[in-house]
Parts: sequence; structure tokens; C-alpha cells
Amino acid sequence: MAAQGADIILVAPPAGCQEDARSTWPVTEANLAVPTQQADGTYPGGRARLSFERELVALRRRVIQQATLAMQMLQESLDALWKLDRSIAAEMKIRDNTVDDEEVAIEQACFRLLALQQPVARDFRAVAFVLRVNADLERVADHACSIAKTARKIEGDTPPKWPTALLEMGERVPYMCQRLLQSVLAEDAEAARKIIDEDETIDKLHKQLFVETIEFMRAEPNREANGLHIARLGRVLERVGDLMANIAEDVVFLVTGEIVRHEKHADSPRETPPAR
Repeated sequence: MAAQGADIILVAPPAGCQEDARSTWPVTEANLAVPTQQADGTYPGGRARLSFERELVALRRRVIQQATLAMQMLQESLDALWKLDRSIAAEMKIRDNTVDDEEVAIEQACFRLLALQQPVARDFRAVAFVLRVNADLERVADHACSIAKTARKIEGDTPPKWPTALLEMGERVPYMCQRLLQSVLAEDAEAARKIIDEDETIDKLHKQLFVETIEFMRAEPNREANGLHIARLGRVLERVGDLMANIAEDVVFLVTGEIVRHEKHADSPRETPPAR
């Protein structure tokens, strides 16, 4: 989903998801726009403001490109896993190196913008958002590589009977990624909050997978190693779900200034510190 001419990932929503949510998210000048010149030839806030806006829009475009590449990697790794296509791991490594290099470059550009422009309020949140999301996307690409590597280690010439929980996680997590990108581009805090809530479903599926993996290993006593690989795949997908929730929390922070990272634990009992 690059700013110009990139392919758009479109995944069918898992059962129970809203069909009309399966829309695409074009990156246009409308949602990544810089200030326009006024009739008198000046720009709102002056040329310093224009320079900041241009650099910030460029950073946003680069993060969207990173997101697209990382999520394409995730979807293609899962497709290869289900088919037991062991040839994709080398390609994923090359693409992961590209994501790694761009992650460093974006981080450096953010630090430069912070140092030279010294943004405050929402402008500061916008740069902080790019920094945080940039790091999380690099981890998504790493996890996509892990899935591709695990596909090479699965024993047998044909795919095993994948546990139901793993298959559902493999559908829900990419769709969660897609909807997150929509919320990022639209700066939609409410949609982001729904994605944060959806992470609990991924966590429940991960726990269910533990039980199903034990059953898998009992049913196929000569394939214990595959059971361990399946457990690892579940952990990887659970971590990607956590990263999506992290980015969704950052969307809420960007739009509202509210920090919601530990909101779901707000009502949990807290341990009383020992008396000194």
C-alpha cells in the first residue's frame, strides 16, 4: 500500500466479521496532504511550518510503505506455510533486510526533525507516532520471516492437519492488520480502540492452541517436532496481534493525546507494595 501504485492487500474477513469492513484504503493527496499556498502567495504558519509539514508527510508515506511491505510479508509467509512451500524463506530474508534498512533511515529522519523543528503538542505526537510504529512494523517483518523459516522445518511432504485455532489466528491476524492500516490512514481513534479489543480474541485463540497442540502431538506420535513448531507459530501470531494492538494504541494517542496502553488492566487488583 505504497503512496503511489503499490498493490493493496485484501484478505477475506474471518467468520463473524462485518463484510462491509473489507474496503480498501487508497493513499491519496487528500489524506497525506501538505498545506496549500494561499492567495497572497504565503503558507499557513509560514515557510518553516511548510517545511515541517512536508517532512512529516514524507515520513508518513514511508511508514505506510513499510506497513505494506511488512504485512505483505506476513500474508505471503502464511500462504506458504499452509501449502508447505519451503522456497519462500530466502526471499523473505531479503525483504526483511530492506525493512531493517528503512527502519533505521526513518528513525534517523525522525530524530533530525525533532532536533531541527522542535515540534510540540500534536506535532510532537505525530513524530512520536512515526517513531513507535516504525519499530513495531520492523518486528512484524521479523515475525513474517520466522513463519517462513518454520515452514521449512515442518516434517513431512504434505501439510499436517493444522489445529483449528492456528488456522483461525492465521485468518484473523492479517485481517486485523488490514483494518489497522485503515484506522492509521483515517486517524480513526474509535476503529483503533476496536482493534485493541480484538487482541483479546487472539490471546484466547493462542491459549486454545496450546490445548489443541497437545492433542495434535498425541494423535501423531511420530511428529512431536511438528507440534513444537505449531506452538511456535501460535506464539508468533500472538505477538503480531500484540504489535497491532500497540500500533492501535498509538493511533488513539496521536488523535486524542490519551495514553491507553494499560487501560484494560485499570480495574485489575494491584499488589500492595511491602511496607518499608
